[in-house]
Amino acid sequence: MRNSVKVVIDAYHGRMSFYVADGRDPIINRWSQLLPGMFQPLSSMPVGLQTHIRYPQDFYRTQSDHLMVYHMTDPQVFYNREDQWRAPNEVYADEARLVEPYYLIMRLPDEEREEFILLRPYTPNQRTNLIAWLAARSDRAYQPTQRGTRSGKMLLYRFPKQELVFGPEQLEARINQDPIISQQISLWNRTGSRAIQGNLLVIPIEQSLLYVEPLYLEATLNRLPTLARVIVAYRDRITMGATLQTALNGLFQPVRSAEPIIRPLEMEPLPPE
Repeated sequence: MRNSVKVVIDAYHGRMSFYVADGRDPIINRWSQLLPGMFQPLSSMPVGLQTHIRYPQDFYRTQSDHLMVYHMTDPQVFYNREDQWRAPNEVYADEARLVEPYYLIMRLPDEEREEFILLRPYTPNQRTNLIAWLAARSDRAYQPTQRGTRSGKMLLYRFPKQELVFGPEQLEARINQDPIISQQISLWNRTGSRAIQGNLLVIPIEQSLLYVEPLYLEATLNRLPTLARVIVAYRDRITMGATLQTALNGLFQPVRSAEPIIRPLEMEPLPPE
């Protein structure tokens, strides 16, 4: 399985262009010989289109699924499945579901600027704490002389095992146990409407984590969900606000100026093979 070809469809007349992203793929090389002129090198794609190339979700999902087992490089550990990972669960509309890979605009550790990535968190197989997250990069390199060196690359960040890092399931439990948030959700669920907890996003900031979950309100008769609140969490603090900015202000405002707002978790980047 390879991410070998990028296909562009012109919306005006339906013309299709095929750009080879992986020149080492023997199948595409053979097709290029059978259909001369059909496949073009990726370098010939217009720069305006190159900036819109994204790491494909289905390709990433397959890779990230296999990494749950094959990140173990020690034969004994691999045989006994001592360090197997899994995809965490989240609460979405009162139902438990797997956390799917999601796109983010963020600055990776030790990088100079934000970029567009595809991210997925991991938890140990028998526990709910966060153990690692995998980032797939989509943006082209910042310097024209290094074009293409970052797009398509993957980075695996492991958390220190001696420190507890909350996973999505633990955060969902803490949100539902918060007296203010649970009281508001119960109130909305009794007044002809329904509160819907959206996707929980685990957002790495510097070398720490911020958790963000939208809360939607939907009427029982006219089902048109609207954003009612935003829940944010950092370390042992959880707040809820009408907007993301309001929730962030409530989260960090009580923190003393002498205490750092973002404390490093000492994540170690380990690029997978």
